[in-house]
Amino acid sequence: MVSSLKELIEEPGLVNAEDPEAKFTSSGVSWQAYETLLVKLADNSHYRITYLDGVLEIVSPSKKYETIKSRLAILIALYLIRKRIKNLPMGSTTFKNSFHKVGVEPDECYCIGEEKDIPDLAVEVNITSGSISKLETYRRLGVAEIWFWERNELKLYHLRNNSQQEQAIVFPETYGYEQIAKSEVLPQLDISLLIKCALIPDSVTACLEFEQGIT
Repeated sequence: MVSSLKELIEEPGLVNAEDPEAKFTSSGVSWQAYETLLVKLADNSHYRITYLDGVLEIVSPSKKYETIKSRLAILIALYLIRKRIKNLPMGSTTFKNSFHKVGVEPDECYCIGEEKDIPDLAVEVNITSGSISKLETYRRLGVAEIWFWERNELKLYHLRNNSQQEQAIVFPETYGYEQIAKSEVLPQLDISLLIKCALIPDSVTACLEFEQGIT
């Protein structure tokens, strides 16, 4: 990865860089610099960019990350189809709000039911920890539910605090989100089955076993 934000924006070969599971973090970054970087990387899906209160974090994902991300997306799509749940998958769309000084690109995200400006569900794959609280970024955007894949487990969080407030009052330790055992966005989904099948090396076997377990 590059060593400075200026180098990151100006480096002509950046779009072709391949640096597995690396992170670049810079503080004191203006909103204009953040938006300039988004334009620079508009055609490059390799990086994930997060912005919060002037702190910019860029992640170059690893093969392990991409494998889990893709597997979860396949299984969630299979579940939504089998259960006939109307949805709009929005992938890694950039969501940002200049007033709240926040921008984030989920690994996967979904509107359940009708299309909305902000997804109902975001999925994040965390192979290594970052310097920005993703829960706070999602709270400010008003995303209802976040799933974090960490250490071969899924941690689910549902928003209980008004995203328009400056700081979370309810569940402040988790930025207004309550950790839950069962999804409220997809309440019939067996999370333990989803985790089990996401860890199966062969994608066909994973899908078949997951499909058989859907009730």
